[in-house]
Amino acid sequence: MRSTRFRTTRTTVTAAAAAALVLSASLVASAATQHAPDGGAAPSAPEASAAVGALTWSDEFDGAAGSAPNPANWNQETGAGGWGNNELQNYTSSRDNSALDGNGNLVITARQDGNGGYTSARLTTAGKVEPTYGRVEARIKIPRGQGIWPAFWMLGGQIDSGVPWPDSGEIDIMENVGFEPHMVHGTIHGPGYSGGGGIGAAYTHPQGWSFADDFHTFAVDREPGRISWSVDGNVYQTRTTGDTGGNPWVFDQPFFMLLNVAVGGNWPGYPDGTTQFPQQMVVDYVRVYDQG
Repeated sequence: MRSTRFRTTRTTVTAAAAAALVLSASLVASAATQHAPDGGAAPSAPEASAAVGALTWSDEFDGAAGSAPNPANWNQETGAGGWGNNELQNYTSSRDNSALDGNGNLVITARQDGNGGYTSARLTTAGKVEPTYGRVEARIKIPRGQGIWPAFWMLGGQIDSGVPWPDSGEIDIMENVGFEPHMVHGTIHGPGYSGGGGIGAAYTHPQGWSFADDFHTFAVDREPGRISWSVDGNVYQTRTTGDTGGNPWVFDQPFFMLLNVAVGGNWPGYPDGTTQFPQQMVVDYVRVYDQG
């Protein structure tokens, strides 16, 4: 498995560009004063969300409290070393960090250990579930706090057969950094548009509330040459082959899914006196649908 992980440090569009994404009155554009513009052109104006086909795979996380995530679906990546972003956590396979709760949820728990370090979990479907087109969605209640960095994302399956990141591609379905409790980000990374140059946008809670207060559904719809992002059914950005500035579009291939909670890093910063532990990301389900 990979020993490093690269994530963007800036993934929003300007307020003017974000306004062009609005499909419903519930979408509020992110403030340009909080983030630099993204590395690509203004997002393509989204249309109606893609039609959803048949359910092809899901994990509803039904099982006894304290049991492990289904190993037929999920790999557990482990280790520390910063993961390419100067993160602090050590990912473990312990039930202290990832377990079913007996109520139909997977719980990923970030903890502070007795030595001042941090543990958490990172789960992937690499080699097990790698959809190409259609919808990928999860219903998640994210954690909160300065320095807490939950994510639901995808990596191109070629990364495990020797194609390096970012050439293999990355699709961030949902990322949140604790200092922006009301905002989530969706981003693509590929050759020529990675790291701080990733192409994406932010979605702000329509009431300005914290996403950690309740469950929300985060999804991408993929079709050839096109990806759309939505939160609770509200499509807030669409990216196409025309958005990569002439660089290769690498997303028409199988991608596997990841769920993790990082602690600290270049983008979110680090826990401070306001950060409380443990912090939990609660996942109700992950589902994959055919393209409609």
